[in-house]
Amino acid sequence: MNEETHPLLADIAASQRALHAAEADRVVRILRYRDAEATRIAALDPPMLRRVETSAVPLEIGHTIGWSDAQVQSLLHAADTVRDHAPTVWAAFLAGRFGEATMRAIARTISRLERPESIERLDAQASQYVPGRTLKEVQGWLRRFVSRVEADLAVERAQAENDKRYVDVAHGDDGMSELVAYLPSHQAAAIMARLRRDARQLKHDGDPRTQTQLQADLLTDWALTRPTSESATSETTTTPSGLVIDVAVLMSESDLTAETTGMAESSDGSWQVPVDWILQAGAEGHTFWHRLFTDPRKPNTFEHDYAGYAPPDSLRRAIVLRDGVCATPGCLVPAEHCDLDHHVPWPAGRTNGENLRPRSRRHHALKSHGALRVTDQPGIDRTLPPWPPPDCAA
Repeated sequence: MNEETHPLLADIAASQRALHAAEADRVVRILRYRDAEATRIAALDPPMLRRVETSAVPLEIGHTIGWSDAQVQSLLHAADTVRDHAPTVWAAFLAGRFGEATMRAIARTISRLERPESIERLDAQASQYVPGRTLKEVQGWLRRFVSRVEADLAVERAQAENDKRYVDVAHGDDGMSELVAYLPSHQAAAIMARLRRDARQLKHDGDPRTQTQLQADLLTDWALTRPTSESATSETTTTPSGLVIDVAVLMSESDLTAETTGMAESSDGSWQVPVDWILQAGAEGHTFWHRLFTDPRKPNTFEHDYAGYAPPDSLRRAIVLRDGVCATPGCLVPAEHCDLDHHVPWPAGRTNGENLRPRSRRHHALKSHGALRVTDQPGIDRTLPPWPPPDCAA
């Protein structure tokens, strides 16, 4: 079903657009009141009175809409940031093309960018990408945008954050606590990959514990059974000899050959780290490099047909790298945890890269039963539109 065939879906879509428009209207009215009060307060004297009156404005707004003054100040800052620095995005927000939460995410990204041309580029490209996307999709795209257009600064920020790594405990109720770790993303991903792999093996061997329980117990065993004589170093520690953890990342050929310095990206686009960190980890263990062409003008990268229904592991890995996440719009389940679904059902549909899509188990089952309208979108957006845009090029 879709909004063209069912009027209730059309009503839902209209309601969502109205909600976005109402959020934008509220923001405009809040800004209008704040600006009017600023004009009034500017004429007051002495300066102390102006400061007191100014601090009261967010309180008055918050009292009116049931927010704290901190929430109001956060909204005002986000709205000012987008209105002042991204006029195209601001116009799209006022038109109801996306909601307030997405506008705030864009504002946070603008605050992270340090070059005016980067903000100008974001303004032009976000207004094309954002409408119709989920907030999580937008947040992922914004992270990738920052790591690409200001790769050198992103590397500097990552190096600074690496110095802040820590492990801590937050004690809770009912005898349970949370173990919190702030680690380089590629190390955290490798830890989770090993936990999932070892837990799956135990489940295969008949362990009655759930997958998540096994992962928690394995982590505890690793931490408590490591010999205390082994001292930690200030550098990245390697995994035990013979242990291979498969964590796929993508990087440009120029970064791989050290011609440039940039960020490497996980296959599902959920995290980025400096390429140097990946190269260092690769030098300490078994690493395989694959060259993957992602030129959008050549969509049939994997044209070779394979006999039978099941694709070989080599093709599965290539598709995981190519698409990153489930092909169903809005679904961000990593492709490595998805089934490979024949877009045109087998045997009429071929077993090749062009016809195979990563599909989460749930969405695969819905499609197989005819309950999922297939409107696949490309996987992780691996490219950014040209800059300047073609119609603005000199």
